[in-house]
Amino acid sequence: MKKSSVLKSLGSILSILFILAITVSNVSAQSQKVIKNVVLVHGAFVDGSGYRGIYDILNKKGYNVTVVQNPLSSLADDVDATKAALDRQDGPTLLVGHSYGGSVITEAGDHRNVAALIYVAAFQLDKGESALDWAKTEPGSPKNGILPADEKGILYYDKDKFHDGFAADLPKEQTDFMYASQGRFATAALDAKVTKAPWKTKPSYGIVATQDEAILPSIQRKMYKKGNAKITEIKGSHAVFISHPQEVADVIIKASKDVK
Repeated sequence: MKKSSVLKSLGSILSILFILAITVSNVSAQSQKVIKNVVLVHGAFVDGSGYRGIYDILNKKGYNVTVVQNPLSSLADDVDATKAALDRQDGPTLLVGHSYGGSVITEAGDHRNVAALIYVAAFQLDKGESALDWAKTEPGSPKNGILPADEKGILYYDKDKFHDGFAADLPKEQTDFMYASQGRFATAALDAKVTKAPWKTKPSYGIVATQDEAILPSIQRKMYKKGNAKITEIKGSHAVFISHPQEVADVIIKASKDVK
């Protein structure tokens, strides 16, 4: 074979190898793609500051974290606040909700940017269901301290029960402050029925707080099973997102890598 032919063949082989290398690199990059946007939605009787521990963990790992401050005045108002945060994301986003925040992320979860929903000791509702519907399916814990609604239809949490009923695995000094700064929560929001169930078409994850006295763990398991969620159990109170930020963040991080 002539030298020129050998060189030509060698050049062709090198070109093929180069193309293959580029292809493998692109496939590898796609397979390692991670969702970096996370929107965190709080529930009743707290505000977005409770997510500080999770925010710090995710932020240090390069995630773009947005914390929604729900007005808690109605489900519609809370959904509007959440969708406003979702509008600002630049692509696929993990939408995370705690407690009543599960109602909010369910109603807002059909947003174009939502790639998956993560329920943290939260209500994972089906179309036509309310948080109150599920709360009534079993007798409540005697430690639960939600007081009857006042004359304006607002719910507050009993000071004497806030620690044991809401966040028993946090220091009393911390829960005293949480009580003092609790949100003004409208009864109508708790009783509002969602009009959609985006978890039927999008991946969902459910965290069971096994020592929860607000939303019983047995109720959480039933909802998550019905919602076909990937379930993680964490030994913690209803305020598990505050008391166990690393474990909750681990679920979010796993979802960011699993969801495509």
